[in-house]
Amino acid sequence: MSVKFMLLTGASRGIGHATVKLFQEHGWRILTVSRQPFSEECRWPSARESHIQADLANLDQIDALIEEVRSRLPNGELHGLVNNAGISPKGPGGSRLGVLASDADVWTRVMNVNLISTALLARGLLPELEKAQGSIVNVTSIAGSRVHPFAGVAYAASKAGLASLTRELAHEFGPRGVRANAIAPGEISTSILSPGTDALVEAEVPMGRLGTPAEVARTIYFLCSTESSYINGAEIHINGGQHV
Repeated sequence: MSVKFMLLTGASRGIGHATVKLFQEHGWRILTVSRQPFSEECRWPSARESHIQADLANLDQIDALIEEVRSRLPNGELHGLVNNAGISPKGPGGSRLGVLASDADVWTRVMNVNLISTALLARGLLPELEKAQGSIVNVTSIAGSRVHPFAGVAYAASKAGLASLTRELAHEFGPRGVRANAIAPGEISTSILSPGTDALVEAEVPMGRLGTPAEVARTIYFLCSTESSYINGAEIHINGGQHV
């Protein structure tokens, strides 16, 4: 049985770490992308040689990134593309950036990383995804469908756009045998939680607790496996019922 390959953006912490660990447990090979050089915190097997440095905010780097990924796929097959990279700039003291506080630079950086680079990666790697009959999983957010007290306007708009992009990918790539789905996490226990999250969870999450990165990773794995072979264009909420 041939080894399956996945490309994961945003692998350096939290959900990304948990996703790499789970997929490796199932025998997958992982290629990771980050704007940072290799992080020593990424202690999984083959982490250093599987890392590709690229800044998704700079769209001029996307073509080179695609060619680098292509060169690392021994059979020209990409079985999973997981778009987990995302940025959510904050104001002074970690404040939320609303419309009045978000200038053109904020909008451009957030949209490039969270949305446009995702579309370009899917476009560029379609031949490899099609050959593998692979899956695309986009990480959206509960902030894409409701005003969130911590997520800024550009982040929220980018995640709403990513949900729409997922549907477009499902429609256009489905006939080629490539499925596209999204997961929309709510309050997940990672290092980037904002102060006040505990009170938010108590007030708004029916299950009364944070989610774990492992719970998110298991859903990503499901969407990349044959267990979800007829799921296409879906957005799965992982938020303990916060969206209801």
